[in-house]
Amino acid sequence: MKIIVDSNIVFSAILNSQGKIGQLIINGSKFFKFYTVGLLKDEIEENKDKILKISGFTKEQFIKSYQTITKRIIFVDEILISDKDLVKAIDLVAGIDENDALFVALTNHLNGKLWSGDKKLITVLKKKRYSKTISTNDLYEQFLEKQTTIRPRLK
Repeated sequence: MKIIVDSNIVFSAILNSQGKIGQLIINGSKFFKFYTVGLLKDEIEENKDKILKISGFTKEQFIKSYQTITKRIIFVDEILISDKDLVKAIDLVAGIDENDALFVALTNHLNGKLWSGDKKLITVLKKKRYSKTISTNDLYEQFLEKQTTIRPRLK
């Protein structure tokens, strides 16, 4: 399954790679393909000082966490997203946060599921009958199901 992760998911994972979101990306990469927009790397770099301050990380700890998370995510150049998907996404996020349009457009482009912790975004998308979203809890349940099916059974 293709899972498109937005900024807040990636930031959460970097800030706490041992937490549920971080572990879903790290361990879930065996079962799911994680994608995001290429511009997210720039956004992380722009907010690096803020992340260091919030987390209390040293620069080395930040780099380790950043690499641990981002090596499990495929960053897609926005130029590859079709104009049709972009226009549809802009319409879907109108009145919420236009910065989310690229994540929705990538979700449509890849025919995946958008994983976001932005409750307002998810609520508005669902009201607009957009069903290509997945919550952390739903993704975690799918992860557990997949993990139990690959474990050898004891006799």
